[in-house]
Amino acid sequence: MGNNILFDLTGKVALVTGCNRGIGKAMAVALAEAGADIIGVSSSIALTGSETELAVRQVGRNFRAYQCDLSNRNSVYGFLEKVLAENERIDILVNNAGTILRQAAAEHPDEYWDKVININLNSQFLISREIGSRMLEQGSGKIIFTASLLTFQGGVNVPGYAASKGAIGSLVKALANEWASKGVNVNAIAPGYVSTDNTEDLRNNPDRSRSILERIPAGRWGEPEDYKGPVVFLASKASEYMHGTILTVDGGWMGR
Repeated sequence: MGNNILFDLTGKVALVTGCNRGIGKAMAVALAEAGADIIGVSSSIALTGSETELAVRQVGRNFRAYQCDLSNRNSVYGFLEKVLAENERIDILVNNAGTILRQAAAEHPDEYWDKVININLNSQFLISREIGSRMLEQGSGKIIFTASLLTFQGGVNVPGYAASKGAIGSLVKALANEWASKGVNVNAIAPGYVSTDNTEDLRNNPDRSRSILERIPAGRWGEPEDYKGPVVFLASKASEYMHGTILTVDGGWMGR
């Protein structure tokens, strides 16, 4: 099987949450470049004319946008009802949307905890359950979560985020255990420290930024484009025998 066939997503439909900027936008564009049509989901994405849509259409693929407040369960259910009714087939699901709220554990308010857990974990399970059920009926599908280095580590001042990403690591394995034999691959990508909105506070702190860079063997912060290849790999035939795996793309951080 040639490489062009292994990574070809022509005719596939990929749903990407959190696709309005950063890693999610890069992933959506990468999947489109590999041939997939894109369903883009974000709380703030423009229903027409977003930068992500323009980039997807520029490579000749279709794009449809949906707005959804992933912190609100009723909003998530409303979105799921609409997207499943309007799209006969979804072949690839990228659970990328996430948020981070920083406050020391002893002062970490309920509101921070609830919002982070709802967006980073609860909504991702609901979306995976409903779209995963459709994939089981199809007999095929690829589900890709965006995990984190804090799937493996605890971090500082981000207890809700660490808890949510640790849980995502276990959820990936739990779904893979049930669905691998039914044609559905469930895996995750764990980004390292990437130049996105979520890490702006760290990059603006000279001491934290320096200590992080000193530990990264690659010697640089990651860029959203570093995640284009990994997401196409996990969405394609090239990863057919991968199930329940968390793929670290971190400049070597976890090897230190």
